[in-house]
Amino acid sequence: MRPVPVAFHVGPLEIHTYGIGLALTFWFGYRYLAKRLEDHGYGSAWLGPTFVWIVVTAIVGARLVHVVANFGYYARDPIEIGAIWNGGLTSFGGLLFAIPTAILSARHRCPQLRIGRFADLAAPVLVASWALGRLLGPQLMIAGGGRPTSSWIGMYYAGEIGRRLPVPLFQAAECTAVYLVALAVERRVAGRAALVGVVAAVTAGLWGLTRFFDEYLWLTYDNGTDAIEVLGLVMLAAGGAYTAWVLRRARHEATPDGAGQDVDSAVVAAGRER
Repeated sequence: MRPVPVAFHVGPLEIHTYGIGLALTFWFGYRYLAKRLEDHGYGSAWLGPTFVWIVVTAIVGARLVHVVANFGYYARDPIEIGAIWNGGLTSFGGLLFAIPTAILSARHRCPQLRIGRFADLAAPVLVASWALGRLLGPQLMIAGGGRPTSSWIGMYYAGEIGRRLPVPLFQAAECTAVYLVALAVERRVAGRAALVGVVAAVTAGLWGLTRFFDEYLWLTYDNGTDAIEVLGLVMLAAGGAYTAWVLRRARHEATPDGAGQDVDSAVVAAGRER
């Protein structure tokens, strides 16, 4: 399959398909998170301003970390630092900047929403958006493929010679699987306040595992261990450790009648009383 054009023209205006993909992904993430907040009784009117800052900090963080990690290249051609339409956004950088922004803004604009509960509601949205973003982002950008391959599954990507492993498609499939697991865990722990944060922890751990295998199997061109592989394993360990700790604590705590009420139920009930 020949590469999808990475840009097209509407009159004198050049439109980059990568940028359109990012915009659609952010729009999907916003609408889906708003729906989940509404469904769980928190409302979503406050989310608009928060999401603007999430998008800005995610892009800035993702680009900054990528530039730092590839400083030698950008030092030789500094004008490319701002050319995000050619790709070059590091996922961990985006999370590093966007997550604190989201937490601080949510605490200010929706104080009744606890951090752990917000993380549980947002985690499936993040991984679903990541799955969509792989299809509408790297799959449509310059040099979006993985290692060279002669296999029938190989695809042609702009800026790369020969067939490449279609890593964005693999990542979309992986993240869809993680998303389904996250929803299954959410159903399993629903109504158990002692298990707040488990959905986010499981999602983060599994996503970290997929990032490790993506780099190790399909993207890294040597046998060395790179930073993304290490960070992926750190996320797996942290998510697993938190999940084990919460489950162990929940088993050893005696919950009085009504103490385990889901925070969502309490919020909805309070809203009805008003």
